[in-house]
Amino acid sequence: MPRTLDTDVVLRADDLSLARNGVRVIDGITFTLLPGRTLVVRGATGSGKTSLVSLLSGDPDDGLGVVGGDARVHGISARHPGRARREWVFHTGYLPQGAGAALPSRLTVHDVISEPITSRDRRVNTRALAVRVATLLDEMELPLGTAPKYPYELSAGMRQRVALARALVLEPRLFVADDLYANLDLEVRAAARSAITRRRDERGMASLIVTNDAEAPRELDADVLVLHAGHAVGLGHGDHAVQWTPDGTPERRLSAP
Repeated sequence: MPRTLDTDVVLRADDLSLARNGVRVIDGITFTLLPGRTLVVRGATGSGKTSLVSLLSGDPDDGLGVVGGDARVHGISARHPGRARREWVFHTGYLPQGAGAALPSRLTVHDVISEPITSRDRRVNTRALAVRVATLLDEMELPLGTAPKYPYELSAGMRQRVALARALVLEPRLFVADDLYANLDLEVRAAARSAITRRRDERGMASLIVTNDAEAPRELDADVLVLHAGHAVGLGHGDHAVQWTPDGTPERRLSAP
């Protein structure tokens, strides 16, 4: 029997601690992400941002695991997901760091975007699939002639938009992005932002987004979680409403190595 998804809370981290190959990289983080909400994760390099979102996407890095507390994504435990991991991944769209550069070079853009569907259903209607891919290309402000091309024929910004289209093709309940705006100029960022906010408003998609872009919390109407050395040091709605831990200033914590 399919699992009944938690429709009230998309993601809940409760005193979550993570370690990679025995080295702790996230220490005791607690937060909740509701349907239709966006959480922006900020922090300096090495703060644990990528480790956190890769685990919560259901596609953790090698050697990364839960060593304390727990997180539940769609009601599924991150500590012991078992066979439910497939359902977790199905309902989660993931844009990992460097996604545009990592697109498979032997697949056309059409095949790259549609692979999350075709890998699950070989009998999919090819005409309907072509329409879905074309719609996503248009949404990402990419010409329809992009579909038969290969990733190496595209610019870095175009590849990033192809990777974003792939992450959204299954219309996920949770969208997880690590460095969302990588290689995107200001005009194209608006298309990426619109794709996220439209799904949030129309479908209740929740988003967990890693970016240090100063305008992202305001543009996405997002809550903000600030990490430093694996610890949460700030949490609130938008940059101006973040509540900080009492020791240290926001500026020092954001720029700390």
